[in-house]
Amino acid sequence: MNDYYDISIKKWRLDKIDTAAASRLGYTYTFIKGNIANQKLVNDIFNTYKPDIVVNLAAQAGVRYSITNPDAYIESNIIGFYNILEACRHSYDNGNKGVEHLVYASSSSVYGSNQKVPYSVDDKVDNPVSLYAATKKSNELMAHAYSKLYNIPSTGLRFFTVYGPAGRPDMAYFGFTNKLLKGENIQLFNYGNCKRDFTYIDDIVEGVIRVMQGPPERRTGEDGLPIPPYAIYNIGNSNPENLLDFVTILQEELIRAGVLPSDYDFEAHKQLVPMQPGDVPVTYADTSALERDFGFKPSTSLRDGLRKFAEWYKEFYKI
Repeated sequence: MNDYYDISIKKWRLDKIDTAAASRLGYTYTFIKGNIANQKLVNDIFNTYKPDIVVNLAAQAGVRYSITNPDAYIESNIIGFYNILEACRHSYDNGNKGVEHLVYASSSSVYGSNQKVPYSVDDKVDNPVSLYAATKKSNELMAHAYSKLYNIPSTGLRFFTVYGPAGRPDMAYFGFTNKLLKGENIQLFNYGNCKRDFTYIDDIVEGVIRVMQGPPERRTGEDGLPIPPYAIYNIGNSNPENLLDFVTILQEELIRAGVLPSDYDFEAHKQLVPMQPGDVPVTYADTSALERDFGFKPSTSLRDGLRKFAEWYKEFYKI
């Protein structure tokens, strides 16, 4: 609920969760406003609710913002995640059953400028090109250490360019829409020659739900010590879209939804510019591990996803 972007979008999401929870008998939902960097608060929540499964999607996101505001990333992504790991560790104190599975958000950004595509979870990812990517790789390393030391089943999910209704305004599809509506120019980096593996939000949610129910197995090695119950998966559409094609689909769907007029001059508002620091030319997910272990592969087409976004945008902003 911080003000990194429009809080009204976050409140809209919470209202949807409240409505969904109220419609399900015997289902309760509790929202606690706080900061995961506050260790006492995190510990109090764990002690009060004693979670069986922990899904940590709390993080400071965004590649470019990490270049100008690094403090936010260290606080949330490093200190905050450490607090959650510590709370999971102490959930086993005094013989308690403790946390059965920790699932956390990583990012396709960890692949940096990896030349090999599609990106596989078996690839080496030691060369991040942004602080954001470095914090996400750090999360994976920290989780591995805690899985090894304390036998905590943990799974990291590398999300690929998530988009959809009520998404982040700093993402290209949302930011482009805002600018076009104001008559401003949109910038296409690398002169439009970027490719992104756009993944619709419903596919991300479905992936998280499936993964959280299947923790890595606890096993003991020949040395009598735990083999880390640890896993990493890509969640992406496995279908990189060229930025120019993406913009064409977006403009068609914005016109169809009535967000922009049918005679809008898109060409006059496109600006081809060089690559930005921290960006990469292509993202492309190899999801074979996710398909193998959970029988799931994201499949929502970019057109279907952008259509739902455009319809939401029209309704949310009352256009």
